[in-house]
Amino acid sequence: MHLIFAMILASFIALSGTPNQATPPQSPAPRFVNTLMPQPAHLSTREGRLTLTPSFAAITDGYRDARLDAAIARSLDRLKTQTSISIPTSPPASSTSGALVVSVDGPGETIQSADEDESYSLEVTPLGVGLHAATVVGAMRGLETLQQLVQSDATGYFVPAVSIRDTPRFRWRGLMIDCGRHFMPVDVIRRTLDGMAAVKLNVFHWHLSEDQGFRIESRAFPRLAGLGSDGLFYTQEQAREIVAYARDRGIRVVPEFDIPGHTSAWFVGYPDLASAPGPFHIEREFGVFDPVMDPTRESTYKFLDTFIGEMAAIFPDHFMHIGGDENNGVQWKANPRIRAFMREHNLRDTAALQNHFNRRLLKILEKHGKHVIGWDEILNPDLPKDIVVQSWRGFDSLATGARNGYSSILSAGYYLNLMSTAAAHYMVDPLPQASGLNPEEQARILGGEACMWTEQTASQDIDSRIWPRAAAIAERLWSPRDVDNVDDMYRRLTVESLRLEALGLTHISQKAASLRQLARTQQIGPLHILASILAPVTFNERAHIQHPNQLTPLNQFVDALPPDPPSRHNFELLMSAYLQDSATRLQQEAELTTNFKAWIAAEPGLLHLMAGSPLLAQAEPRAQQLTVLGTMGLEAVSYLSSGLPAAAGWRAEKLAVLDETEKPQALVRFTVIKPLRDLVNAVPEAPNK
Repeated sequence: MHLIFAMILASFIALSGTPNQATPPQSPAPRFVNTLMPQPAHLSTREGRLTLTPSFAAITDGYRDARLDAAIARSLDRLKTQTSISIPTSPPASSTSGALVVSVDGPGETIQSADEDESYSLEVTPLGVGLHAATVVGAMRGLETLQQLVQSDATGYFVPAVSIRDTPRFRWRGLMIDCGRHFMPVDVIRRTLDGMAAVKLNVFHWHLSEDQGFRIESRAFPRLAGLGSDGLFYTQEQAREIVAYARDRGIRVVPEFDIPGHTSAWFVGYPDLASAPGPFHIEREFGVFDPVMDPTRESTYKFLDTFIGEMAAIFPDHFMHIGGDENNGVQWKANPRIRAFMREHNLRDTAALQNHFNRRLLKILEKHGKHVIGWDEILNPDLPKDIVVQSWRGFDSLATGARNGYSSILSAGYYLNLMSTAAAHYMVDPLPQASGLNPEEQARILGGEACMWTEQTASQDIDSRIWPRAAAIAERLWSPRDVDNVDDMYRRLTVESLRLEALGLTHISQKAASLRQLARTQQIGPLHILASILAPVTFNERAHIQHPNQLTPLNQFVDALPPDPPSRHNFELLMSAYLQDSATRLQQEAELTTNFKAWIAAEPGLLHLMAGSPLLAQAEPRAQQLTVLGTMGLEAVSYLSSGLPAAAGWRAEKLAVLDETEKPQALVRFTVIKPLRDLVNAVPEAPNK
């Protein structure tokens, strides 16, 4: 341990006494409000605080390079913006009182891998902050924790005295963005990487090819993006810039080129790759399509060899994702030459032919220094054990891969595009307590990846589809398994959401901006009330009701709404407390009454706004139902407050209304139906006469 860091630690011990053995955070000491996300592995709190002043500055005590300097400067600049304190962002010439001492042992890996040491320790005393890490990436993780520790009161900004020893539970903590179905501009990718770094995600899985678009420039094969992208693709310079931007934040970039299926866009420019004659076109619909690469021609592998070599020079990560999913085999079975090839090589079905393709592809990737990662469908005992299987079909396939000697990551349960709640994602664990795996098999579960497929998402609303729910998944992948209190997660997620917004993400502001555009006015108070208790229908429901394709404008009322609005969980907590805690019932009754009256009062304004906006008009029934729900709520509270029973049959009548109101309409649904149902069920009824 370096000298200055040791002095910080010594002062901490002298002021606080010998720290208790570090344990996962349970009951924080007074004056410390724990809003950390993800929660650290071990946290101890003490009395005291470090007040932030203009004398707060950073110095390095140990290894130092440009990447570390840049990370420290970004962190201090964010502190300066947050506090309006003139904190210097460049290292001072000498030690400064109240300094942040960053002590790093070495640079870490030249090309970051899943084995990178991301651990760190953080000591905060009234005299300063000591951050120690084995690598620069570990220091980055500690700087993000320090950022989250900053609090304020009437006296100003401060960092509470804490001792943290932190290391991730899983090595692979990723976020996949599908840029094939809908292209995402570079600025979207950059701010997403900033958000990932803030919550300690470390793999950006970049889905770059699909039936709907080939999204990166190939100079060896210019017609790939030239004809297969509608002009929406990343240049090689932009891709390299993204890789560098991610590396500066301790994030790996794993590109995905989905083959042999989902390849229609490849064939627009290079039809000879396909297993059937063209012509081919960019697909506008979504789903599984027949076009698939021809695995029997040597020219296919020669093409892929050149292409992969070109991409390997852009993406230095040890892994390249080959997709491998959802090949229906139709073109293979319909091609006499391919069927003859299968007979000649004793390939009993199309799955065996795809495995033949994968084994050939693996050798090409190995030649260019890459390991294979692919979706569940690539799992086959014939493949070597150094591939990684990404499970989108569930824990069973994840466990099967681990039992067969393959490293695996989980994405089932982390599909952000399905519009599930943060709580639903949070309770999915890549390695649950009762996994049935032995220790050796458990070690093969590398972690997980959140997935943002973009059939129903465009650049203007993608932030609200990823954040803040991805932060809940990030905590599941970083923090100990027993950090699983959903209510506390939501409490901290509310704070983290604001911190993410400060980084430039638009998941909060996008809602109000979209509502203003829909209403064509800044006066959207009534619309905000309605929107606050609505959420999009599920992915599958929207696909069934609307049948959106790549050309469908994603600017409707549903597109303005976040999948898990904060009011949903807050209203559930309020209703639960009202029905269970008689000590505070009057306060909760007042809050509920205020809400219900606001719902009723909003209808005239809503109808006025909807009359002037065709895009809002489809949600007019929801405005009328809002009044019905508010009236029902007031009635129920009145009965419970007075102690008088409702008339016989009242409950059944109201529950029937709730059942009807719960149905999808205008591609949205109310988030308050369950707690309202609990409220209605709590009302006593007079007996039948």
